[in-house]
Amino acid sequence: MSAVVQNPGVRALTREELEAHWMPFTANRNFKAKPRMLSHAKGMHYWTPEGRQILDGVAGLWCVNAGHGRKEISEGVARSLEQMDFAPPFQMGHPQAFELANKIVKIAPKGMDHVFFVNSGSEAVETALKIALQYQRLRGEGSRTRLIGRERGYHGVNFGGMTVGGMVANRKIWSPTLVPGVDHLPHTHDLAKNAFSRGQPEHGENLANELERLVGLHDASNIAAVIVEPIAGSTGVLVPPKGYLKKLRELCTKHGILLIFDEVITGFGRVGSAFGAQEFDVTPDIITMAKGLTNGSVPMGAVLVKKEIFDTFMTGPEGAIEMFHGYTYSCHPTACAAGLAALDIYEREGLFQRAKDLAPYFEQAVHSLKGLPGVIDIRNYGLVAAIEYEPFAGKPGARGFDTFTRAFAAGILVRAAGDITALSPPLIIEKSHIDELVDKLGQVIRETKVP
Repeated sequence: MSAVVQNPGVRALTREELEAHWMPFTANRNFKAKPRMLSHAKGMHYWTPEGRQILDGVAGLWCVNAGHGRKEISEGVARSLEQMDFAPPFQMGHPQAFELANKIVKIAPKGMDHVFFVNSGSEAVETALKIALQYQRLRGEGSRTRLIGRERGYHGVNFGGMTVGGMVANRKIWSPTLVPGVDHLPHTHDLAKNAFSRGQPEHGENLANELERLVGLHDASNIAAVIVEPIAGSTGVLVPPKGYLKKLRELCTKHGILLIFDEVITGFGRVGSAFGAQEFDVTPDIITMAKGLTNGSVPMGAVLVKKEIFDTFMTGPEGAIEMFHGYTYSCHPTACAAGLAALDIYEREGLFQRAKDLAPYFEQAVHSLKGLPGVIDIRNYGLVAAIEYEPFAGKPGARGFDTFTRAFAAGILVRAAGDITALSPPLIIEKSHIDELVDKLGQVIRETKVP
């Protein structure tokens, strides 16, 4: 552990000063009673205002894949801001947007060669769904309006994403206003058969056949697209069973249904390849991405599509807008500069391969927690893992949140997903960091007091 590093420019905020900010996805009253504040970051670590060093076990929020404080990114962003603070994205362009699109295509699955820029993963999903629906209409299949998501899937917080998503807490309040005409495949988490799997679980390929049931119920002529995460992240790292994604691809092709991979988390090296599509050898029709695209430094997302989808839109009068969709900050110059710098780092430092090389050591480390009190499952792939706990009686989620808060006190940042601790460290992590992360988490688990 390195020495305490204080930031003299940061002071503790009073309870009154904390009040104005309505925090996202946060128990606001709980937080403001005992704040967990971060003041600065570098490499694998955050620091608190009082100078405590915190090992980052979740890459910020699944996004800081190249580690914190990368000067290449901050300097690139500064140059971009000085050169041009904003460029209108409608009917105008700027070189960085085209350069970044080409860099993404270069590392993308073969045949996926057109990029639409947005500002977040949620916006990427909304855009992908709109592309899928308009594509089906343009090719003469206008009755294909039904969308299919998956239970326990997370696709952001906009109305379309919440609708195809399958996390109850994200759906229940707004349920009456969600998009109609959506069904869900079952999730793939089978604790009875697959507990403590290393890598892809053995059992569950057959769950993809549920798509045939939905086709039988609605007819394929009414289904536009299926959207899944290659690895479901926010719900607690659900790794796809062997053969599952290939079977899903086969069925979508058979029935003329577009397959969308939400790779907001699995993109940019998290699983050892540029995208989960390549890692699992399954090419979808559309990929959504965000987070690691700019190393988390500037908000940005994107949608990647196959050539035949793009070409289908390029019809009608040349002067006509092909898709009435976009955002004021689509392909913002600053975000493009951050994306270009981040992709340069990934390539120059070989971080995707580094994740693949470190995966066996990471796997062995996290599975060493098997047998600790309350641990009922451990699962992993690449540099992402989850440790699942037996819930406290009558208090679902309390054990996971308690583990998260005590881990922070112990000097490590982890992610709580219900009664699950998720780990997704920056790809620059060293074996010594993995040891520290798992050792401290293990101690926290051992010290859990069951109420």
